[in-house]
Amino acid sequence: MSQPTRRTRRLAGVVGAAAVAALTGSVLTAPAAPAAQAAAPQVTVDLGRTTGAVMHGANGTLYGLSDDGVPGDELVAPLHLTTVVQKAPDGAQHPNGDALAIKKGYDRNGGGEVHIYMQDIYAQWPYENLGLSDYLAKVDTMVRKVAARPDVDDFVWVPFNEPNGNWYPDLGSSDSAKYASALSKFQSDWTTVYQKIRSIIPDARIAGPNETHYDAKLMGDFYPWAKANKVLPDITTWHELGPDSLKDFESHLADYRAIEKKAGIAKLPVSINEYGNRRDQSVPGQMVQWMSMFERNKVYADQAYWNIAGNLNDNAAQTNVPNGTWWLLRWYAGLTGETVKLTPPQPNTVDTVQGIASLDAERRQAQVLLGGTSGAVDTVIRHVPPRFGKKVNVTVERIGWSGYEGAAAAPSVVSRTTATVAGNGSVTVPLTDLDAMSAYRITVNPDGSGSPSAASLPWSATYEAENAAITGGTVYSQGSVTNPYGFATSGTKDVGSLNQPTSKVAFTVDVPKTGTYDLDVFYGNQSGAPATQSLTVDGGSAKTLTYGSTLNWTYRATASTPVSLTAGKHTLTLSKGTNEVTLDRIDLTASTTPDSVYPATYADISGSPSYDYSASGTSGAGALVLGSGDKAALDVYAPADGYYTVHADYASTRRSTLSLDGATAATLAPTRGRVIDKSLRLYLSAGNNRITAAPSGSGRLTLRDLRVTGAVDTKGVAAYEAEEATRAGTAAVADNSWASDGKYVGHIGNGSGNTLTFQVDAPSAGRYVMNVRYANNEVAGSGNYNTNVISRAAGIDVNGTAQTVMFRNSYSWSNFWDLPVPVTLDAGSNTISFSNSGAYAPDIDRITVAPLAG
Repeated sequence: MSQPTRRTRRLAGVVGAAAVAALTGSVLTAPAAPAAQAAAPQVTVDLGRTTGAVMHGANGTLYGLSDDGVPGDELVAPLHLTTVVQKAPDGAQHPNGDALAIKKGYDRNGGGEVHIYMQDIYAQWPYENLGLSDYLAKVDTMVRKVAARPDVDDFVWVPFNEPNGNWYPDLGSSDSAKYASALSKFQSDWTTVYQKIRSIIPDARIAGPNETHYDAKLMGDFYPWAKANKVLPDITTWHELGPDSLKDFESHLADYRAIEKKAGIAKLPVSINEYGNRRDQSVPGQMVQWMSMFERNKVYADQAYWNIAGNLNDNAAQTNVPNGTWWLLRWYAGLTGETVKLTPPQPNTVDTVQGIASLDAERRQAQVLLGGTSGAVDTVIRHVPPRFGKKVNVTVERIGWSGYEGAAAAPSVVSRTTATVAGNGSVTVPLTDLDAMSAYRITVNPDGSGSPSAASLPWSATYEAENAAITGGTVYSQGSVTNPYGFATSGTKDVGSLNQPTSKVAFTVDVPKTGTYDLDVFYGNQSGAPATQSLTVDGGSAKTLTYGSTLNWTYRATASTPVSLTAGKHTLTLSKGTNEVTLDRIDLTASTTPDSVYPATYADISGSPSYDYSASGTSGAGALVLGSGDKAALDVYAPADGYYTVHADYASTRRSTLSLDGATAATLAPTRGRVIDKSLRLYLSAGNNRITAAPSGSGRLTLRDLRVTGAVDTKGVAAYEAEEATRAGTAAVADNSWASDGKYVGHIGNGSGNTLTFQVDAPSAGRYVMNVRYANNEVAGSGNYNTNVISRAAGIDVNGTAQTVMFRNSYSWSNFWDLPVPVTLDAGSNTISFSNSGAYAPDIDRITVAPLAG
């Protein structure tokens, strides 16, 4: 029988009675604990010991961007990317990810440096070696192309990628003669390429040596030589990929700094431009260990590229849809001020609780990000600044694993508590029933009048497929410490080979009361088309559950459906339908009315707003005060496309605005000094939505929070089927049972005359959201371990105004995804056409059109 895992069985008790007692300063009377019960391990955060400005160095990405708009601005802008690593201009290694092609979108979203993998000009992996003269000719061409750009200083050149695994394999040889020969050859080639780059761009920044791992012998030989020969890298790079890096990286860095010091080299920036493995990516509890390690040591780091380009290294479920780790990256990007000393129970130990902490003295806000363990942890926050006052509000949030392709809602609020700061300036936050795959955030700020709303997490439980009753299936082991190249899987096991007519998995579940529960199934589907299973409760009538295509059998996504259950035990059975899936686990969560709060004091800001903690507000986080020229961007999640009730808790001296997609979505009227709750009906797209708040003119806007309530509403959304639109040239209607009304239009583009044109009626002039339902499964050949998915472009012309929109690969020609495209429409009839003169556009199923404000 399948049993619920303890880690999620009691989510509502992550901060339990003992925690409440500690936070409020009350005394908890209880029976003495058994002598054998060990005290919870402690994470100690010392707000009195700052360790430097928050660097955000660990949020880099290797091929995380594939095209302008993939991933979408809604996911890129909030992360404040400091570095991206992309292929050489016109490189053949991958079909996308060109450093110049992604630059416009990267800049639009506030990006930092672009590091160019120069050897990715070649098509094969390992790189084909056609001789240094061939490479030099390619170097000359790519460097000159960048040298002509006004943003030339934004680029960093990486001449060799993993030289010990490519052109110079004997750099890792234990044979001293072979090593010496390889080192001499590498040094000669490094010098030649280095000087070629500098001959074209004299002040070009160059990074290296960029080995597969830290090699003390090579580094000890290379750096004194490079200094003596005046070919020192400007940035030192190497890769940290395996689990052992979590314990060894700091010793590697210390060894390298000792080499620098001995050679008389001033400290160079360090960039670990490939880090982590498949079992880490998409898992918040894993990634927080890596990120904390790099931020603590103030180095830059880019997640490794194991699977596909354009999804932020397995952190973007769809173009604008985040998964769980995206929210962790967003938390990390939201750290401000200075980092402070954080001491974990076991430093430099694989798969243990680790964390990052920051203090922003001006904001009067402290944050702690942690994760990587199950069980209980006490977080002791010391030396809370006197400016915070004698009482503080403490908020604890959790973000769980949603798989690589599973959409993740905004983090859950585990607790909001008012705490009394102890006489020694400390606050203790006990956490219990932690989930090792999840990450947690603790936020501390001054207490104000009133009480924040109490957190109320719904009951939830997880059941592993490998522990269920299995018929016609096989249990497989997946990613783990001993198999880091394996994909992340709950419990490190899943159930596959469910390809027999009798194949089924039966879960025994136990729910506390009668009601409706949300069932989330973690699955993989590499069958080439959507798949189905039949869901039954206690052998009753069957319900069909549909699973969209995923990258492979172990690339987890989630499928969701409500189920009605009476209190007690039940058997939920998933039986084979069409095609095949693998099953990892199911989550059952008591259904609740959506109600998510987004504190304004956690927002991204521009300008110089102030922070007001005189009143706690709903979230306990106080209020953000925006003046002339100030703006605040809040990241708001929607589970589906449509209209939601968005509440603004604010006061304003003059008219203020809320904007979406660069257009005003709502106006906030002056309140004459009163804080009011303004209810708005706004169209939100599935995934993340950046809502920007700003006062008008010389006005002042005091914003406490935005709150999203109620279920999605599609009243006022107009739908237009592609097969009913006007086709020209080769564009043709085709049948597909997975398309809306069973039909779609394909063969759009690949010639200027092959178009699809819609006539769209708008009730009034203004900004609308056009959702394009499409399919795209174009893939390029591969000489490496990555899947070279291709985004298809469509030229979208609205009443004569054209834009190019990229449509990410959806894994199957029968897997239809929705992509929101902002458009400006005239009142009455509008002509919207899709085209692509040089290549095929995606297949189009339908479009929907809706005004921003309902």
